[in-house]
Amino acid sequence: MHARSVAAAAIDGVTGELVQAKLTPSHEHVRSWIQNLSGPVAVAYEAGPTGFGLSRSLNAAGIRCEVVAPSKLQRPTGDRVKTDAKDAVHLARLLRLDEFTAVAVPTIEQESARDLVRAREDARGDLMRARHRLSKLLLRQGFVYSGGQAWTGIHDQWLRQTGRELGSAATRMTFESDYDAVLSVKARRDRLDDAIAQMAADCEFTPVVHRLGCLRGVGTLTGFALAVEVGDWDRFTGKTIGSFVGLVPSEHSSGVSRVQGSITKTGNTHLRRLLVESAWHHRPVHRVGKTMRDRWELAGPAARARGDEGNRRLHHRWNTMRARHKRHTVANVAIARELAGWCWSLAVLEE
Repeated sequence: MHARSVAAAAIDGVTGELVQAKLTPSHEHVRSWIQNLSGPVAVAYEAGPTGFGLSRSLNAAGIRCEVVAPSKLQRPTGDRVKTDAKDAVHLARLLRLDEFTAVAVPTIEQESARDLVRAREDARGDLMRARHRLSKLLLRQGFVYSGGQAWTGIHDQWLRQTGRELGSAATRMTFESDYDAVLSVKARRDRLDDAIAQMAADCEFTPVVHRLGCLRGVGTLTGFALAVEVGDWDRFTGKTIGSFVGLVPSEHSSGVSRVQGSITKTGNTHLRRLLVESAWHHRPVHRVGKTMRDRWELAGPAARARGDEGNRRLHHRWNTMRARHKRHTVANVAIARELAGWCWSLAVLEE
């Protein structure tokens, strides 16, 4: 599947006859070609930038369509020639043998919520880069803020005052451009935060968000992002969700030797970052404050009990890691992997 072309291949399940074609990306064109094939038809294509529109169109027409995970495809190691036509035939053969890993196709509403969450993630990254550009500009001019935490109201006053003290007119113009970029991106991020908070308060993900909020470090934004990115929690278990977010150790073992390395960092990068950030909240002593009690009020008794158990367990794990003199970054990744399992247990909890 490409933006301007589609390479198609079909294999007859009885005779083994191979049919190939070059199609346009129009859903109607693809559907009409498939409907002209004889017998019941099943379709598979690789997940990519074209999205899930074709899958929804074919399933609505009564044609089974699977979206295949490209990273899970089995490919011959000795095959050094890769073309769209060969890939289409390879997909058709894997579909015929049922040897593929399908991805979960979200609904239109779920995909819309996911786009909103990812837009907020992009705004966060843009804000970080804009702030870095501004602070490094001042650093090159010899201005370093030492009045406490950066990017607060007091820091903002210092920035405006410092901007007026810059000597060169060109430097002042550069400062104004970078400072305006920081304010603009921050306003965009805040608007997206408000939109996410409103959607999280009344949508199909609201019960899951409320249950996930029983864990420390999982507020509305994080809980909603976890809910929409995972979608169907039932396809995982407490042990397998860690591999979905790339928080399990890599392994190269053969025979009696077993060698484990750093985490795989495969799967959803956004979820992995959220879980690692949330895991740091379990390092301090576990105390139930007003914020946590307010979140508990939105969840049921079973979720509150489960969340409190998870909070105590994860803090105990932090203490265990510290007693073993583990590096804090390594310990935090281990806590994040276990936190993913606790999130799964709350998401699938039935009250």
